[in-house]
Amino acid sequence: MYPLSTVENRVILGDALAVLDKLEPEIVDCVFLDPPYYLQLSGRQLRRWGVNSSVDGVSEEWDRFCSFAEYDEFIERVLRGIRRAMKPSATLWVIGTYHNIFRIGKMMQDLGYWMLNDVTWVKTNPMPNWLGVRFTNATETLI
Repeated sequence: MYPLSTVENRVILGDALAVLDKLEPEIVDCVFLDPPYYLQLSGRQLRRWGVNSSVDGVSEEWDRFCSFAEYDEFIERVLRGIRRAMKPSATLWVIGTYHNIFRIGKMMQDLGYWMLNDVTWVKTNPMPNWLGVRFTNATETLI
């Protein structure tokens, strides 16, 4: 167990689920969660149209899930761990894109989190829209 005195005003590097399990209950005032976005790129590669070059997406192990069910299970475990660590008056901010933010928002509501705001972050340098078949992903959402 991490007593408050060992984690207060510190960054803890580690697996979120393992660290959350070691935090004392109700000691956290604010959480900023930037979860895996689960871009569903497993085994696929994004290619730029016309120049046929590869787009660097998230390819690390922490963003690989076999299914939406596996992703949802992971996020729910994280949200439950955060809930346990948060003081009753604490604030949780979660950031995401259209790939994940709506799933996470539903889970938060199902777990009893109260939504106060949503904030749109307008990106000044978004991923280009090479194919021109959709709107440019120029925002992320904070809930």
